[in-house]
Amino acid sequence: MLDINKEIEKLDWQKEPRGLYEPIEYTLASGGKRLRPTLALIAAQVIANGAALDEVVPAALALEVFHNFTLLHDDVMDRAHVRRGRETVHVKWNDNTAILSGDQMLIEAYKLLSDVPADKLPKVLKWFNEMATGICEGQQYDVDFEHMIQVSIEDYMKMIELKTSVLLAHAMRIGGYIAGANEDQQEALYQFGLHIGLAFQIQDDILDVYGDPKTFGKAIGGDIVCNKKTLMLLTAMETASPEDKTELLQWLMTTDRNEEKIAAVTELYTRLSIREKCEAIMEQETAKALEQLDKLPQNEAAGRLRDMAEQLATRTR
Repeated sequence: MLDINKEIEKLDWQKEPRGLYEPIEYTLASGGKRLRPTLALIAAQVIANGAALDEVVPAALALEVFHNFTLLHDDVMDRAHVRRGRETVHVKWNDNTAILSGDQMLIEAYKLLSDVPADKLPKVLKWFNEMATGICEGQQYDVDFEHMIQVSIEDYMKMIELKTSVLLAHAMRIGGYIAGANEDQQEALYQFGLHIGLAFQIQDDILDVYGDPKTFGKAIGGDIVCNKKTLMLLTAMETASPEDKTELLQWLMTTDRNEEKIAAVTELYTRLSIREKCEAIMEQETAKALEQLDKLPQNEAAGRLRDMAEQLATRTR
């Protein structure tokens, strides 16, 4: 399996002005799961029966650079201080740097994408643009939800499908397509990525409340402080007694006392077994993803996808 980290290290950020490129280098050197490019590469190997496909690498790198661009802007919007255990770019530098370096990362992603084989590029570019639009739409829904008291679980699932899942789904489809997947295989890869993305985000919601900051890589309770409409919160709102719901709404209107707010809401979640309810939904999405693997060639790479799906559901970071 090609080492995507080594490919990322080959990208040259030793350019001027340093104020633009150093934050990009800092961001990509901070590690991360490299999930999106890895899924693109494994999808290609499923279709090509394990063959190393160099022509998939530009798209895989473009997906990773694009993903990290969104994180720079997300951290500014969320006022997040820590990402992957390190200061976020807007904290280490400033907001303007995070915005401008993020913009350049978006441009760099398209520059990398231009190296996709010419006969495959039109469709890959179409999907990449659909993915980018979906992520922006999902982010706007996420922002809108922060100021809304009533949000349905259905609305939430649509939001995370756009904000998180479409990137994984398109990574799978693009990787498989470049490797020669037919339309049925492309759809199976897309649906696998879509459902595993939903499971991934639900686990992220859970970890934001119950994770260990040392392994999670960012502060715990950020979603609670920001009143983000996560599956945890929405499930609590739907299942809580009138008294517990009143208490929860009171905390949602609290704009200070952050540590006390995190502790109180977490205790309420624990009392209502919200974690277990959300984990059950996450397991359902994982099962839907695994069903798609039956429609694909059964080889070692497909086995890796199965292992990854099961590991994502139990991850701690």
